[in-house]
Amino acid sequence: MKKNKPKYHQIIDAAVVAIAENGYHQAQVAKIAKKAGVADGTIYLYFKNKEDILISLFQDKMGHFVENIEKVIAGKSTAAEKLLLLVENHFKMLSDDPHLAVVTQLELRQSNKELRLKINEVLKGYLLLIDQILKEGIQNGEFRKTLNIQLARQMIFGTIDETVTTWVMNEQKYDLVESASDVGDMLLNGFSVH
Repeated sequence: MKKNKPKYHQIIDAAVVAIAENGYHQAQVAKIAKKAGVADGTIYLYFKNKEDILISLFQDKMGHFVENIEKVIAGKSTAAEKLLLLVENHFKMLSDDPHLAVVTQLELRQSNKELRLKINEVLKGYLLLIDQILKEGIQNGEFRKTLNIQLARQMIFGTIDETVTTWVMNEQKYDLVESASDVGDMLLNGFSVH
């Protein structure tokens, strides 16, 4: 398994920085290799091409991310608490790694359809986690029985995603994690006075 090879993560982490600093199209494999401290040819022992690096880094980071959130929410009894923790951890992960935030919010948005399909495939695990929280909330009576899970998931993911993109576009000048409770509150309670 190539993921267990020592240089795999070294290359992935270097790619995150190279792509964030230069943009996907300008981040040549040679630049990634240089940042990783490996020969250009070494990259091809692990990845087919630059697109493969981008997809692999997203798979790798998203995989860790979902695992981490599953650990954090395990044992929490309410769906509301789980949703708040999901938002908070999403923001925390990206504010802890500003280069990764640039890559996920800007550089992964390639116009190449095939690439977009692969990225959506990777996102599935995360979206399923959101669905799971919503279903639990319906089952335990926290969320209404008529809740449209697909639409609710789009709203949750879209809101989280747009909030992070705005933070990246503002050059990460403010504390993203601080806004997590507001975002969670709006998602759970809407805007009306209760």
